[in-house]
Amino acid sequence: MSYSQINLDIAGGVATITLHRPEKMNAFTRVMMDEIIQAIDTTDADDSVRAVIVTGHGDRAFCAGADLTPEDGGHVFSDPNPVEDLSDERVRDGGGRLTLRLFDSKKPLIGACNGVAVGVGATMQLPFDVRLASDNARFGFVFARRGITPEAASSWFLPRLVGMQTALEWCMTGRIFDAAEAHERGLVRSVHPQGELLDAAHGIAREIAENTSAVSVAMTRAMLWRLGAAGHPMDAHKIDSRAIYRLSRSEDAKEGIASFLEKRAPAYPDTVSEDMPDFYPWWEQPAYR
Repeated sequence: MSYSQINLDIAGGVATITLHRPEKMNAFTRVMMDEIIQAIDTTDADDSVRAVIVTGHGDRAFCAGADLTPEDGGHVFSDPNPVEDLSDERVRDGGGRLTLRLFDSKKPLIGACNGVAVGVGATMQLPFDVRLASDNARFGFVFARRGITPEAASSWFLPRLVGMQTALEWCMTGRIFDAAEAHERGLVRSVHPQGELLDAAHGIAREIAENTSAVSVAMTRAMLWRLGAAGHPMDAHKIDSRAIYRLSRSEDAKEGIASFLEKRAPAYPDTVSEDMPDFYPWWEQPAYR
């Protein structure tokens, strides 16, 4: 598949999605949204892909937010067509469409934030499982300074990552903050010199690809993201129990035990496309209404 605003490279079990609009500091558009979603569809369907890294082109910007001067002169933040019913699909926020698809990824997502990340450039990273930043990265949840509100379902994601007080401060002030503060407040795992950022991200991706069961990782990702917001630990216990019961009888479990006892690298045979447990997905996908 060809892309115009991103690049997708797959090698050694790791996919790398690179936001690629160098003339606009990788600013976000509906085209970019569609292409990232298509890329995640591709990585989910490809059993050779064990982890996905998302980064930006160059050393200045991950994504400078929504393109405020679109080439087609179109409406910046929402669909230009007037509608009466706010449950109309045309009302849906593009950033949210993207983050909801990232949330549903079957492969772990690793963000390598290589520079400026403001607006949707920051919020699109919230569903990533691990976020790394370069030492020149800058973040900003700048919506209140543009006369709008946080988008991309960030009111759900951000407090879970950094706590309510920090989320409120960052969103209500709309100020830009540096990588050191992002690390201190828990938004990013670690900060790296620009030239070492992708190597660090690939190191985490390889740790996953070389040592873990793809089915186990896919289940773990879904369980932690979804059950962490459940109303009672019994909700988690039900899924834990079903998952352990099914997966303990899998070929991957046999291989995990054998490789440990034989002191060798594992070669897990099960695949996400064929061997997810029969109760997956256990949730009903909510509709936009």
